[in-house]
This record gives sequence, C-alpha cells and structure tokens, in this order.
Amino acid sequence: MRKGMLYVLLSISGLALFFPIMYAFSVSFMTSDDILQRSLIPTNPTLQNYVDMFASVPIGHYLLNSFIVATVTTLGMLCVSALAAFIFAFVPFKGRGGVFILVISTLLIPWEATMIPNFLTIQSFGWMNHYLALTVPFFALAFGIFLLRQHFKTVPQELYEAAQVEGLSTFQIFYKVVIPYAKTSFVTLGIFGFLTTWNMYLWPLLVTTNDSVRTVQIGLRRLQADEVATNWGIVMAGVVIVILPTLILLMIGQKQLQKGLTKGALK
Repeated sequence: MRKGMLYVLLSISGLALFFPIMYAFSVSFMTSDDILQRSLIPTNPTLQNYVDMFASVPIGHYLLNSFIVATVTTLGMLCVSALAAFIFAFVPFKGRGGVFILVISTLLIPWEATMIPNFLTIQSFGWMNHYLALTVPFFALAFGIFLLRQHFKTVPQELYEAAQVEGLSTFQIFYKVVIPYAKTSFVTLGIFGFLTTWNMYLWPLLVTTNDSVRTVQIGLRRLQADEVATNWGIVMAGVVIVILPTLILLMIGQKQLQKGLTKGALK
C-alpha cells in the first residue's frame, strides 16, 4: 500500500509538472473559438496555426541559428572545461588549490553582474551580430570545470601511473585514458550546456540587432509581439516547435544525465 501511494503521488506530481507542456501542445491545434472557450482539448483539430506560424516569422532560420550556437558553445565548453579539469586533477603546480577555489568562487557571481563588462568587450572586438558573440563568452564554465574535475579525481592513480610507464605524454593520457573513463560526465555536461544555450534569451537579444544570427527564443518573442491581438494558437505552435528538440534530447540522455551528476560525488 505504501508503494502504491508513492506511485500515485509521483503520478500526480508528474502530471502537474507536465500539464503546461501538454496544454501548449493542445492549444497549438485549436481554433480561435476553442481558445476563447478555454477548452482543454481541440474540438476541431487543425494545423493552420503551424502554417500561419511559419508564414509569420522565419522560424526555420531561427532554429538553425540556435542549433549552430548551442552546438558550438557545447563543444567549446567541453574542450575548455576538460582541459582545465585535467590540470586541476593531475598536473601539480604551486597554488593549484587556491586557483581552483578562485575558479569555483565565480559561481557566486550572478550573470547579471558580468553582463555589461562582457557586452562592452564583445562590442570592442567588433563581434556584434556574429556567432562569436553568442558562443565564445560561454566556453569557460566554472560548473563544468568542477564537474569534470570531481570525476577525473576518481580515475585510479595506478591507471595514470601505468599510462606514464607506457610512455604516453600528458596530452595522450588526457585523451586516451581520462576522457574515455569520464565519458558519462561529458555527456552530462554536454546536455546541460546545450539546453542552457538553447534557452538563452537576454544575451542574444543584447548582442544582435537583426535576424542574421538571432536565435529561436527571440523569434518566439517576436511571434507574440508581431500579433496585434495575440493569437495564442500560433504562439503555442511556435512554443511546441521550440521545446521539441529539448524534450527529445532529455528523453535520449536522461539516464546519462542522472549518472553524470552523481558520479564522482559518491564512492
């Protein structure tokens, strides 16, 4: 009975959390009359909202931009975080602990406090309306360095010493021994970085002034702003298109995400 009650509570909680997504999906197939009547299920399902949505804004172009930005940012974040984490885990140097604490302490600084300096730097480099402005500032991530460093610390010292005896260089040990051992954490950090970048709104809005490199979140806001009397069916059709890639990614990498967040924290 206790297990049954637990499943009932979990089902209710899951339904409550997932209801907004299900309702958005339902509204995207509704006519204006169904929306005004606050129906939960469309009486006459239609794809017209999706047709009008693609005709209103270049959503395909926005999706391509978001995919490019999220992919490049994720790859850059993985490379920088992995190299930094490897140094903090295996390369001894004077003051290593202090430097690591300094890096981790940047997690205490809110993103809003660094937004203006970052914007002025991007502007001085001439990167406005360019993919570099949307990707490079997010390559160095303290959370990613911390996550990978904790996992790298679980690599057996005997394995590291055996690789040295075999004559492998430091960089060869990094990509032949350490990276394969910690691939779960790489998947976790990759999913985290991709989802975070995909959902960014304020920073792309600041560093872009035209549609050339603007991402899908800005396109979604424009879809709502362009409507004189907001047609929520069209807006929800855009929402479904935007969240679909993230839902697919989460479903594929859910187990890896859970393993990567706990691995290295427990022995």
